[in-house]
Amino acid sequence: MRRSRLTGFVTSLLLAAGLGLTGAGHATAATGGYVALGDSYSSGVGAGSYISSSGSCDRSTKAYPYLWNAAHGPSSFAFNACSGATTDDVLANQLGSLNSSTSLVSITIGGNDAGFSDVMTTCVIQSDSACIDRINTAKAYVDSTLPGKLDTVYNAISAKAPNAQVVVLSYPRFYLLGQTCLGLSDTKRSAINDAADYMDAAIQKRAQAHGFVFGDVRTAFSTHEICSGDSWLHSVNWLDIGESYHPTAAGHSGGYLPVFTNNA
Repeated sequence: MRRSRLTGFVTSLLLAAGLGLTGAGHATAATGGYVALGDSYSSGVGAGSYISSSGSCDRSTKAYPYLWNAAHGPSSFAFNACSGATTDDVLANQLGSLNSSTSLVSITIGGNDAGFSDVMTTCVIQSDSACIDRINTAKAYVDSTLPGKLDTVYNAISAKAPNAQVVVLSYPRFYLLGQTCLGLSDTKRSAINDAADYMDAAIQKRAQAHGFVFGDVRTAFSTHEICSGDSWLHSVNWLDIGESYHPTAAGHSGGYLPVFTNNA
């Protein structure tokens, strides 16, 4: 998700308060090059330990692509995922490392296209009904526009890396429901989780239509959502508000990495 947009969202929050198929074998993937594409859920915003040369892309040495590369030693590694990326950004800026020698690609994409940050801002500072209305608008985008955007990205990946195993990873649900938890109402939390499921379902459908693997992280994050006793997702991070609502380092090592490894 776009870090700058989340910064704006958290600022709005403070003002209002007065204040996410079985693939080829691992050995096969490791023999060729690995390219990590996508948005902040792949770059590692929220995990800390950012690579200084990555600038505002905020690529982390604790993000799942970096951890997989360190553990498996592919012949080459291109860490192209960038905070704030949309499908258009992936097409414009991230595909240059793909070629016929690429044997493994990972990607998370679609959340910024669907307006994640605006959904969260609306749900925090406005009423339950306004939150649900904004979510319904996002769902309409997911129905009408996102599939075509995903198809364009997936077609481009296939064209540039025809021999690659492509793993499309989901987004987690944000909230553990049924808990006593300060902040959003149960109605809003439930609606936000439903929106995550709705988008993941659309992403899964398009990924599998292209013959890609869909790696679903929602089960891995189960009981580790916000409002749990051991959250793998930041709520408001006072030390770095741009990391809010992103996976922690534990979310990458305990959630995303195992799911990706099992499908790589």
